[in-house]
Amino acid sequence: MTPGMLLRNEAEKWLAQAAKDCNAAQLLILAEPSRSTFHSQQAAEKAIKAFLTYRQIVFRKTHDLTDLGSQCIAADPTLKPILKQVQDLTDYASIFRYPDAPYEPDSAEAQEALTIATLLCKEVKQRLDAAIKP
Repeated sequence: MTPGMLLRNEAEKWLAQAAKDCNAAQLLILAEPSRSTFHSQQAAEKAIKAFLTYRQIVFRKTHDLTDLGSQCIAADPTLKPILKQVQDLTDYASIFRYPDAPYEPDSAEAQEALTIATLLCKEVKQRLDAAIKP
């Protein structure tokens, strides 16, 4: 197996986990919107980490999508538009999971978060697919 294939496989593992989070977010939109937004944030984070893994960019352990996204933009500026949207998902990693949350996200907000996370996953997948084509 070539080094490129190994990197691709590792990135695919991150994207598989992101897909699971997208599925969980979809299932929770109506029943538990705040939990849905958490899974959307997690999906976006894992998609970013898939991209960084494939590009061999070391990232720190963080949920900060702005920080992680800036590393992606440095490697591929065409990701900037979607990553600008994704950074708004950062707060869903923790703020809405505890009793002192400033408010409770509704299903419309949860759907928007999932739409953004899903779009990022697709963008990352497209870049991985393009990178392995001859």
